[in-house]
Amino acid sequence: MRPAIFLHFFFGTLACLSLLCVIAEDPSRYYTWTVTYGTISPLGSPQQVILINGQFPGPTIDCVTNDNIIVTVINKLDKPFLITWNGIKQRKTPWQDGTLGTNCPIPPNSNWTYKFQTKDQIGTYSYFPSTLMHRAAGGFGGFNIASRSVIPIPYPIPVEEFTLLVSDWYNSSHKALQTKLDSGIPLPLPNALLINGLPSGSTFFTGEKGKTYKFRVSNVGISTSINFRIQGHTMTLVEVEGAHTVQDVYDSLDVHVGQSVAVLVTLHATVKDYFIVASTRFTKPVLTATSFLKYAGSRTPASEPLPIGPTYQIHWSMMQARTIRRNLTANAARPNPQGSFHYGTIPIQRTLILANSATKINGTLRYAINGISYVNPATPLKLADYYNISGVFKLNSIKDTPPSGPAVFGTSVIGTTLHDFIEIVFQNNETTLQSWHLDGYTFWTVGFGSGQWTPDMRRRYNLADAISRHTVQVYPNSWSAVLASLDNKGMWNLRSAIWSRQYLGQQFYIRVWSNETSLFTEYDVPDNALYCGKAKRP
Repeated sequence: MRPAIFLHFFFGTLACLSLLCVIAEDPSRYYTWTVTYGTISPLGSPQQVILINGQFPGPTIDCVTNDNIIVTVINKLDKPFLITWNGIKQRKTPWQDGTLGTNCPIPPNSNWTYKFQTKDQIGTYSYFPSTLMHRAAGGFGGFNIASRSVIPIPYPIPVEEFTLLVSDWYNSSHKALQTKLDSGIPLPLPNALLINGLPSGSTFFTGEKGKTYKFRVSNVGISTSINFRIQGHTMTLVEVEGAHTVQDVYDSLDVHVGQSVAVLVTLHATVKDYFIVASTRFTKPVLTATSFLKYAGSRTPASEPLPIGPTYQIHWSMMQARTIRRNLTANAARPNPQGSFHYGTIPIQRTLILANSATKINGTLRYAINGISYVNPATPLKLADYYNISGVFKLNSIKDTPPSGPAVFGTSVIGTTLHDFIEIVFQNNETTLQSWHLDGYTFWTVGFGSGQWTPDMRRRYNLADAISRHTVQVYPNSWSAVLASLDNKGMWNLRSAIWSRQYLGQQFYIRVWSNETSLFTEYDVPDNALYCGKAKRP
């Protein structure tokens, strides 16, 4: 009897383990993207743009929490190329981040396959090229992560979702814009706004009266904040870059460069068409693009006037930013409340005060952070770090506070330890709005204020329900403060989301390190890794 009982127990246990393995296997989604040049006329004149599988914008990725994403990118351009996944945390996979500090670019007429997981994430994101000024030519798209069916969301499930990508656009090609920057000439204001790659009045979204729809809105432009609104309708904010929000109602919302939001809109008005409006913020003149919300069965076109939005009002925008708060009662991607992480009680271990500046080095326009204008080395920082290659970068080659003296070139890297809890203060002493993004993380946006930040400003921080996001705006002659828990090992790009400033040096990397070598914190270099510069395939 005993051997029989043991065998029954053994095979029963084996069956249970096999079932658990099957359940634990997360789905994989495979994509093959061919990146080419193409000619379209978004502003009426033919332009060279970047297409993905012949599409402009590129395909939208729709997936679910913990899905495995496998994207093979075939580069048919005339220059090396990379895509970065804006807001995807790349937990344990910093090799897939798609910036020049983590990856060798994909050479022309070759391909590379990204492999990463949307680990414990939900929300509205985007992707775009990270090389040269390619982002100004297209190659961008939406990236939406839905909750798993077993995890409830804190609002009624909408009937349908719509993805809106708002981008500023230039008549000049990306190569002409790059030449202008290389010559030391700052970029002018863009010529227009596009919605989903189309000019004003070219797109529409259809719904039925009485039903509720989700609009996922991303600013995929290179320089310009926008305000978004829908004629005759209010919007209930439900998510910002992966965090469920307190469900406040807005007539219009500011969305700054690199940011994303999700709103619910209930079609409660008369059956007709209504304008959807995006307009630029803090620009003269104001640029406006429209699309249409069409009620099913409508025979009445949208009629002016367009709903009025803010134009230059900085204080209005800052006040709105302070109203966006985290929903502490909602589940996140896992079945635990998002707000259970009491960030406001954790001692700050290090403070970085980062001041942006427009400057000249050797007589040519550059942009800098704390007096360092970043220069990409030929060898990606992540590869140099992994293989202990000397002469590529030096840790803490950028100061924690703004120094005196002229700006200089440098490959700036800040060294931190895994699980550090840091405060970052973005100090903007210029007259233009700045937008800052951190790869690999979200951070708590705890404070906005005018003038110079001082330690006394901490008394004004929101230490209870600040929204967490990956990109934060910094208003002219103002500061923004964020808190970040560095729990994701890797080499992470902190950059200006305003692409001309990033291109001319307004970026650096944060090395989050531990001496432990473990697959629980970071996967090994992938077998298909590209090598360049001093890094040679082993």
